[in-house]
Amino acid sequence: MVTYILDASALVAYFLDRPGAVKVQELLKSGARGRSNILMSTVNFGEAYGFILRAEGAERATAMVSAIPPLPIRFVDATVHRCCRAAEVKHSYKLHYSDSFAAALAIENKATLVTSDSDFRRLGHNFPVLWLKP
Repeated sequence: MVTYILDASALVAYFLDRPGAVKVQELLKSGARGRSNILMSTVNFGEAYGFILRAEGAERATAMVSAIPPLPIRFVDATVHRCCRAAEVKHSYKLHYSDSFAAALAIENKATLVTSDSDFRRLGHNFPVLWLKP
């Protein structure tokens, strides 16, 4: 079964109907049908929440939180080990620390990263990425 890691931009695209929202919706349907695993670091969830809070306000950010439980997303906590792996990824690829959590989780799970953030191009061509926008 294929595993996907959502970064903050994927969740933002889905909730704000931005480019790539349809792709994220298809992945979530696949996850709901048991055809794929969808994971997300709690760090990246917090990043998405903060973005929506700044861009759309508290009401919209709270609505996002309320809409999460029925979605087939398994949230993965930032343990001490995962924080160290994220720091190593940040150091190796020169990513932002929060982005490094998504990349490290993808490495840990041999998964495909789902993003629209072009900073992830630094990971190279051998790293599986599902790009939400060209």
